[in-house]
Parts: sequence; structure tokens; C-alpha cells
Amino acid sequence: MAIDRRHFLRLAGAATLAPALRTSAPAAPWGTAGGRLGAGGGAVADLDTAGGARRPWPGYERALVVDALASPGAFNVPDAVEGGLGTLSLGAARASGITAVNLTVGVVGEEPEPFVATVAGIARWERELDRHPDLFARIRSAEDVRVAKAAGRVGLVLGFQDTVMLEADLDRMDTFHALGVRVVQLTYNGRNRVGDGCLEPGNAGLSRFGHDLVSRMNDLGVLVDLSHCGQRTTAEGIAASRVPPAVTHSACDAVFAHPRNKRDEELRALAEKGGVVGIYLMPYLNPSGPPTGDDVLRHVEHALDVCGQEHVGVGSDQSITPVRDGPEYRARLDAEVARRRELGISAPREDTAPFVPELNHARRMEMIADRMAARGHASGVIEKVLGANWMRLFTEVWR
Repeated sequence: MAIDRRHFLRLAGAATLAPALRTSAPAAPWGTAGGRLGAGGGAVADLDTAGGARRPWPGYERALVVDALASPGAFNVPDAVEGGLGTLSLGAARASGITAVNLTVGVVGEEPEPFVATVAGIARWERELDRHPDLFARIRSAEDVRVAKAAGRVGLVLGFQDTVMLEADLDRMDTFHALGVRVVQLTYNGRNRVGDGCLEPGNAGLSRFGHDLVSRMNDLGVLVDLSHCGQRTTAEGIAASRVPPAVTHSACDAVFAHPRNKRDEELRALAEKGGVVGIYLMPYLNPSGPPTGDDVLRHVEHALDVCGQEHVGVGSDQSITPVRDGPEYRARLDAEVARRRELGISAPREDTAPFVPELNHARRMEMIADRMAARGHASGVIEKVLGANWMRLFTEVWR
């Protein structure tokens, strides 16, 4: 069902009044977009690379920089959703140098009235786009990303990390596409109608409904995302898609074995299909303690070795606004992890704070580029990892 934006906003306005929705939303789930984040940062001049003087990679300002999972608001942070984006978040987005992000706007897991809640989530970000037209841009096509770059804006790609909002109605995918959704992850950590997530011990593959959904997404030009999917669902999703799929935010199981990371055979199959894997900045990069910048580079470099330079990018799984760490934040983090464990959606190592301390800055994408350059990677490879590979994929898939 195609509906125009004015009709959508009327629908969304009604959705926000639905009694199932709370006036003060709960803590944002791991890997879902939330609201405002209290954060620090520091000037770009304060950035430090590998413990020494910063050696900036000279190509950052001209590069198309795409973070395949991020948010200008709270993300992977146990903060409540209250009102619009604050000054810190807006300032961080403006300073980031990021061209576009895949922004999660849909619910995950068991949620009352998931369709209504997801429409309300889209409406919230539509309001932010309307409030800040000088800073944010709607992204519906690869050309929109190029236009955002030329205008110095941060493009917002609407995406889902679950398909529970479809329930049993495949036509809802058409509706969400008409509302601007361009990336859809088939499952979150658990099981849904489409397939099994990475924490499901049964490891079932795509359902019949899942195969039908992948076909519909291919027809519409929606990117198939397999990040949180289980091993069989990942393999069968890659095989079923007629166009290149993606793993927008994950890492390499061969470097550190973890349910959220992908095995080499999955990475190879993804690359052979033309897809791209985005390396995240999460605790799932190493066995203990906070992940480091070197951990991030180890996963990037392993993915480059396995997939080739055309098939690796970054999906940070972070808020653009840095985390302001401290006792209050840690207390909220502990409570959020406990909540997720009770729901059965908590992955191992979630009790470690979900960010890389060395890269806890709005310019983290530039810092990754600097580190790659310091390790001898050619500028062409850095440009591909920063965003050119995602741009190639978007051009091939989106319509």
C-alpha cells in the first residue's frame, strides 16, 4: 500500500496516542535507537591515535562516510527517550563528518502492538528531520546520500532490526517501504516468524514466510540485513536473496568466537553474493575487558582478508554522541542488562560497557581511517571501508 507523507503523518500522529505506547519510553534495547543521550566528547584536535600524536588521514573530508548502524540519539545506552534530540547530540552529529547512518526506527522482540509502535518510531524521526533540515537529510536512494554529502548534512536511512512489526502481513513491507524504510534485519536475537536469531539454540533457518519476505524485499529494493540472524538463517538469507544482502553490524567469529559474530564461511558467502559486512564497536570483539581500537582493526583486517576490499565497511552500533561514562551510567547499564537477561535477549559480554573507549568520540569514523592509514592501508581501501562499499551496495539494491 503506497501512502504519501501527509497521510503518513496523520497516521503516525494517531499512532502516538495509542494506549499501548508509553509517554516515557523504556530504556532502548541493545542495538535499537532511542532518544537523547547525555554525553561528552572533546574537540577534534584532542583525538589521539594509537597512544601517540594524531596523524589524520587526509581523505576524510572528501570521503562518503557511511555508518551502517548508528543514531544521532541514544543508542545501546540505557537512557530514557524524552523529547527531541538535545544540543549535545545535534552538535555531535554536526561535527562527526558522517554522510549517512542506518538508523533503527522499529521495535525488536516481544512488544505490544509492534506495528503501531514502529509507525510511532518512524514519526518521531520524521519530526526530527523536519525540525533540523539544515543538519539531517532523508535518504531514500543512493543519490540522496550524495546530495547529503554535497550539502554537509547527515543522511538518515530508516531501518529495522526485527520483522515483528509485520506480524503475518507481508503487505506491511510495502507500507514501510512507502514510509522510507530501506534496511530490514530479518531477526533480532530470538525467534520470529521469519527465522531464528543468533541466540536461538534450535538454529532453524528461514521459514516459508521468511523466504516470501526476502523475495518481497528484493522486489521493493529493501536491503536484506542478516546481522543478528542465526547461522542457518544467515546462510539461507544469503542464498535466497536475488540481490546482494548485508551484515550491517557484526564482526569475525574467527578473531573472537561469539554468537553475534559471523563465521568465515558466512562472510565468504556474503562477499560472493556481492554483499558487505560492517564491523561494529561492541564488546563482542574481544574476550575480556573493554574492546580497544586494535581489536576493531583486527576484525576489519580479518574481514578484508576473507571477503576482499569491496565487501567490508563499518556499522558501529553506536550513538554518534559519545557516552559520558561514570557511576550513574554504569548503574543504568547494569539495570538494562538485567532487564535484557530476564527477556532472554542478552548476549554474552553485554555486562561490558557497549563502546570502545579509544573511539568514544563523534569523529570515530575518522579515527578508524587514521588507524588504518597508520597500519599501511592504502587510501583507496580506506575510502571503501568508510563508505564507498556501502554506496555501491545501496546503488545496486535500492530503487
